[in-house]
Amino acid sequence: MLTVAMKSFEQSAVLSTGSLFKRLLERVFGPWVQQVSAVTLRVDAMAGLLGAVLVLPQGIAFATLAGLPPEYGLYTAIVPCIIAGLFGSSWHVMSGPTNANSLALYAMLAPLALAFSPLYIQLALAITVMVGILQWLIGALRLGVLANFISPAVLFGFTSGAALLIAVHALPDLLGLAAASEHSAAAVLSYVFSQLSSVQPAALAVGVITLGVALLVRRLRRNSPYMLIGLGVGTAFAWLWGHYLNVHAAGLVSGAVVSLRMIGQIATPWPRFEVPKISWAQATELVGLAFALTIVALGQAISIAKMVALRSGQRIDANREFRGQGLSNIVGGFFSCYVSCGSMNRSIPNLEAGARTPLASVFSALLLLALVALSAPLLAQIPMAALSALLVLVALALLDLARWRELFRLSRSDFGVALTTLVATVTIRLEIAILLGMLLSLMSFLYRTSRPAMRTMGFDNLGLDRHFVVIDDTREDPYEQPHPALPECPQLKLLRMEGEVYFGATQHVADILHALRSQPLPQKHLLVMAKSMNFIDLAGAELWEAELAARRAMGGNLYFHRPRPEVLRMWRKTGFTDLLGPEHQFSDKFAAISTIFTKLDPEICRHCTARIFWECKTVPGPDSLEA
Repeated sequence: MLTVAMKSFEQSAVLSTGSLFKRLLERVFGPWVQQVSAVTLRVDAMAGLLGAVLVLPQGIAFATLAGLPPEYGLYTAIVPCIIAGLFGSSWHVMSGPTNANSLALYAMLAPLALAFSPLYIQLALAITVMVGILQWLIGALRLGVLANFISPAVLFGFTSGAALLIAVHALPDLLGLAAASEHSAAAVLSYVFSQLSSVQPAALAVGVITLGVALLVRRLRRNSPYMLIGLGVGTAFAWLWGHYLNVHAAGLVSGAVVSLRMIGQIATPWPRFEVPKISWAQATELVGLAFALTIVALGQAISIAKMVALRSGQRIDANREFRGQGLSNIVGGFFSCYVSCGSMNRSIPNLEAGARTPLASVFSALLLLALVALSAPLLAQIPMAALSALLVLVALALLDLARWRELFRLSRSDFGVALTTLVATVTIRLEIAILLGMLLSLMSFLYRTSRPAMRTMGFDNLGLDRHFVVIDDTREDPYEQPHPALPECPQLKLLRMEGEVYFGATQHVADILHALRSQPLPQKHLLVMAKSMNFIDLAGAELWEAELAARRAMGGNLYFHRPRPEVLRMWRKTGFTDLLGPEHQFSDKFAAISTIFTKLDPEICRHCTARIFWECKTVPGPDSLEA
């Protein structure tokens, strides 16, 4: 009996320890830990293999775009992918190198050091650690709400501008030209046009074949690793050109082959620990750039996480996502990685491949490490022209012309913000372009909210149902056409207020109200339909106090229909409720009209021909007066 009890106690202790360990893992990594099983491990491994295959050409291409040796793109697809996957919020987002981060890093560091140089590499690693610290702090201080102020229009304009820059900077390698001495888009284009006579046929042929094959495979099988296939065909063509045609063709071909630039031998497939070596002066110069890069990286990360979450149904914790991204960049900066964030090119395929947990990211990183270790000699033979063709392909995918047309049709203000951000991205420093886009986006929002809609309402007396309709509108509304031919009561103005009456909107509202009172025959009484007046501040409360005084001075009054609780609380604080009186607030518009009707001038009612209220039938009309 004692032996059975001891065994039972040992089993319960083991179960308790296992449960406690699982709860600890869940607290550190998230609730997905409870879902890990043999089935999820198998599907996550398959999805991870797809992610490793997809990032192999992208990592090399993006590192080149960032001004770093190819292996740094592969390192960035390994270490941050594991850290962000395990400590982030999204179960399906795969982190690593992205085109926007790569381009932003190059644009910011190129004025400080020569790309691919040892100093440039150290600056890139140092700024990665800084970005990671800023990202982690934003998440730790629960400031994830800041990401909401980066509008989709700004990100879309920046992405489209980045697409143009990617294509422009890929041109020299695509055409077999040496690198341009200056890095601005205009300077690179000018250099390319001046060197058109020196274009290398071999490089151009490799690039065209790589691009053509990738586009064809993507068209035939969208979910296939078309970039990798295109890169493989382009590399094979370069090898055939150099080995077969060199033997059987003329010396001109041989010369063309010799001029093809290759990636070269990757130093080591293993990310190595390295503390960035920069001076304090250089560190202070990088701080401002790190802020801008943080905006770029966080904007991409949260946008991609939300987009993937819409398709997976998962709820995203922005603060946890930022902490995970920050930790991945902090650790990555010490293991030869540059700025990383969620990658759309890998996250969506990861979700569609059936990944269940973030372990798919871990499998992807480990499988990529194995692929690089086994294929390093082959990677060294990849021509730069083929990588440039892949960058052009990425640029074509990012430059979404259909989205531009849709944006122009739906919102001219968002279109203007996106277009301004695009032009700024191409012509000035990227961090300034993003901040400019954010500023314009906020200004556009403030302008819209500073002009709340004030719609004159009335009754359609031509129909039997007498619908409540809009007669006049202070702001064009394509979804609710006004009926200007319908009559109004000459004594009572029915005005529907929509939006926030705050300090930025009070002048617009005051001007409209003043214009209504200044008409030759003004309506002395005003009933405000306030259920869509969402918010007022002190300035808004003072505005309504002034309107109440003006209405009473002209012999009329001010009334409100269904003011919101938030508005009522502000009115009680300022004392406006006492000035107005509870009898001037109504929960039903018909009760409001029947009450206000008793306060109208009966003499004017007798001569009125509008007769829009039911109560008007109780008043003798002009015909009865003549009789």
